[in-house]
Amino acid sequence: MPLQPTPDDIAAAREALVAADPALARVHAQTPPFEWRLRIGGFEGLFRMIVEQQVSVASAASVWARLREGLGGITPERLLAYDVDQLRGMGLSRQKATYGQGMARAQMAGEIDLEHLSKLDDVAAIAALTALKGVGLWTAEAYLLMCEGRLDVFPGGDVALQEAIRWADGAEVRPDQKAAYARAEVWRPYRAVATHMLWAWYTGVKRGDIVLETPA
Repeated sequence: MPLQPTPDDIAAAREALVAADPALARVHAQTPPFEWRLRIGGFEGLFRMIVEQQVSVASAASVWARLREGLGGITPERLLAYDVDQLRGMGLSRQKATYGQGMARAQMAGEIDLEHLSKLDDVAAIAALTALKGVGLWTAEAYLLMCEGRLDVFPGGDVALQEAIRWADGAEVRPDQKAAYARAEVWRPYRAVATHMLWAWYTGVKRGDIVLETPA
């Protein structure tokens, strides 16, 4: 698995981003240094993302704790040792239990190697992930960004990210996924750093820590 980007890596990338795109200057100035949102990867990391989809943070944490206790750890073998109804008894929906077991079978059959996905480039890794039922494009991109620390992955379908782009550009309309991908081209090869910076800025504005001034 790639190493977590260091504070120096992030700082250098931020300076390069501002030089490439002046629209990010205000974002950079208003966003303090941050640590990379690195999470555990592999099968456990991807399955946790599936568990967390479309539920509150508190609910996801509760279900995950029940699963870890009930299974004695999160591995493909342990997930497949229980049937779907038993997994539902631990808090999973039928759909998420089915997705998780499908991922577990793919891992065990060698159809994907989630423990060594870093051997693939970004495009190939996204293709391998989205081939798994239940793993959409956003989940694949977010996994590579947050679980593998890749520097140039961009989850263009993320609504918070799209809104932050709108603010940065002083636009009236939030970009859709296609427009967000196009907008981010100038940020290569640090699109993931731009994502983290825009997420942090968005969070600061929503919390009231940062005042979003409307461009004149």
